[in-house]
Amino acid sequence: MNTKRLYFQLIAVVFTGATMVASAQDKTANNHIELLGEPAPVSAVQRTIVITPETKYVSVTGGEVVKFVAGDKSFVWHFDVALTVSAFDLNLVAPANMFNQKMIAYVTPDPIYRNP
Repeated sequence: MNTKRLYFQLIAVVFTGATMVASAQDKTANNHIELLGEPAPVSAVQRTIVITPETKYVSVTGGEVVKFVAGDKSFVWHFDVALTVSAFDLNLVAPANMFNQKMIAYVTPDPIYRNP
């Protein structure tokens, strides 16, 4: 997939309000990791999620800072996601070989941006 095609797909997502679901197989999504949030310091952690071999998905809230622990590995992620992102493969943002399985993060919209 070329950059121009990806650009038009992102525009379509924004204007249609469609859900963006990124997968590890879609390597072009790595060019737009900023839509999925950012690494955060351990001091900002609000919650810790332990990942086991049986874990297939996690549920988080937009704006949340979560520490993920899998065995002796861990990383912290701030789910400051684009408004159109409701799920993505956590392997896209995790350190290499962090998880031995596909790990979907389902993201509930940030309460700050919800209508009253």
